[in-house]
Amino acid sequence: MDTNALKPWLPLLGGELEKPYFAALSRQVDSARAAGTVFPPEAEVFRAFSLTPPERVRAVILGQDPYHEPGQASGLAFSVRSGVKLPPSLRNIFRELEDDLGCPPPAGGDLSGWASQGVLLLNAVLTVSAGQANSHRDYGWQTFTDAVALSLAALPQPVAFVLWGAQAQKKAAAAQNSPHPRLVLKSPHPSPLSARRGFFGSRPFSQINAFLDKHGEKSIDFSR
Repeated sequence: MDTNALKPWLPLLGGELEKPYFAALSRQVDSARAAGTVFPPEAEVFRAFSLTPPERVRAVILGQDPYHEPGQASGLAFSVRSGVKLPPSLRNIFRELEDDLGCPPPAGGDLSGWASQGVLLLNAVLTVSAGQANSHRDYGWQTFTDAVALSLAALPQPVAFVLWGAQAQKKAAAAQNSPHPRLVLKSPHPSPLSARRGFFGSRPFSQINAFLDKHGEKSIDFSR
């Protein structure tokens, strides 16, 4: 796997890249690419880390795994490139955003504007085979993203954790055990299968900004 995008995070995560599980994970992902199509493209697997370095993280939105349909996954959880039709989960996120803050959603599905403001858009599993949701769940990604969660818990600045779905919520303990200011929000995944079970009405965006404001941090403009 191409890990160049992890460069800003190497002081925190570099040791993970040297561990046997990560070598095995890399081999499995490379084998899956050799056998078929894997999303996102190799150069974008760690894109979230390059757009949101650790010193800028103010919120973490954590989902399950990347979109598995062509042209959708771009290395940022829930985000798609400009001009790509909004997937159902993202439509539901934008619906909740508008209900929560009363602001219009971004003009398209590209959430890099959130990433640039310090929102780490991460999945529990970072790759997927085309057309096969959660197909890489047993590759070892959870071990890596557990390490990411621990590194986030150790950051000195206030950080809001938004955990959507059961896989994401497994990371809650790391955040809850942090000695630094943390907000931990858990709700069902925004997919059409679960959004009506508690995602709608969870109001995560206003809670993130209220938390940041309480700790003297600038709020996030979720409309861009």
